[in-house]
Amino acid sequence: MLQDKDTASGWTEPRATAVLVLQDGTVLEGFGIGAVGEATGEVCFNTAMTGYQEILTDPSYAGQIITFTFPHIGNVGTNEEDIESVNAASSSGVRGVVLAASITEPSNWRASRDLDAWLKARQIVGLTGVDTRALTALIRDRGMPNAVIAHDPEGRFDIDALKAKAAALPSMDGQDLVPLVTSGQRFDWDETTWNRGEGYGHQDGSPKHHVVAIDYGVKRNILRLLARAGCKVTVVPATATAEDVLALKPDGVFLSNGPGDPAATGEYAVPVIRKVLDEKIPTFGICLGHQMLSLAVGAKTKKMHQGHHGANHPVKDRTTGKVEITSMNHGFAVDPETLPQNAVETHVSLFDGSNCGISLTDRPAFSVQYHPEASPGPQDSHYLFDRFVQLMDQKKAQV
Repeated sequence: MLQDKDTASGWTEPRATAVLVLQDGTVLEGFGIGAVGEATGEVCFNTAMTGYQEILTDPSYAGQIITFTFPHIGNVGTNEEDIESVNAASSSGVRGVVLAASITEPSNWRASRDLDAWLKARQIVGLTGVDTRALTALIRDRGMPNAVIAHDPEGRFDIDALKAKAAALPSMDGQDLVPLVTSGQRFDWDETTWNRGEGYGHQDGSPKHHVVAIDYGVKRNILRLLARAGCKVTVVPATATAEDVLALKPDGVFLSNGPGDPAATGEYAVPVIRKVLDEKIPTFGICLGHQMLSLAVGAKTKKMHQGHHGANHPVKDRTTGKVEITSMNHGFAVDPETLPQNAVETHVSLFDGSNCGISLTDRPAFSVQYHPEASPGPQDSHYLFDRFVQLMDQKKAQV
């Protein structure tokens, strides 16, 4: 840690080695961690107390700087298993991380590396020593700001230049970030969920259904739960055409999570989904996939003030009356006032009443805004994968 000494008083003051400069000119100083250099992005806050490695490898965070409201991040280190991006070796798109407390030594039997070294390896810029409560309050008051995060071990920053860069950054509105995180080619997936003492498993026997998953930034655990549910899973890039998807003769189509403005991604994704729906193939969407399905039937999406990012969001399932504790990560939402008559609102947030799910009355298709695979409940929402399988069972029974 760099220190500046006042020779008159003998007082030693730590020198900032990292800064977060917001688009309005606000400057927050701290101590650098992770990669050295600069990164830009939209600042959001996440209220989860656990799962920071999964959060930092979630492709849906592409283009964003994450502020953790929980102060003790990094205390269980990192490992080679808790990674959500399909390509474990590449960056998931997260631009930076902001923490309150310094990172401590790992204290978990699964840890293979401390968080600071892990951030360096993944080229994620970070800083600690920030009043994350104040930053969170600022975001709640003013919305999610663009910012520049910079780390220099020598503590040398051109603040005026950083302010100008932050002020000139484009809004998340209109940005299609899916190309940054989607797969480059088609591949098969057969890994199932994790068990203590065994690790991740693989499918046994013959899968019951064939699911084509369109990858807008898919998370690994979604694919694992599909495989565990007895589905042969073929993952295709977001650029796959309807002809590409239908040629695989799927029993069901899954629309994955992902980053950015759904309306921008919808320019090429919606026509594909409409053709899948026309064939009445069972369809299930999560997060961005929920927004894609909604856009495909004529609804609109809108930018949220502060978004939903955390693992403690209560959602009511109107079809059962039950309340689920869910994980969420989205900065856009479906406008329920624009849903057509054939789209029923099935789930709502109990925090703000925003739309969290739909089901179509004339097609075997449904979707949710939250992440059932993230297991904060811990398994409150796993039934959604069973619902998807039931739709495929019913479709086959009609043939």
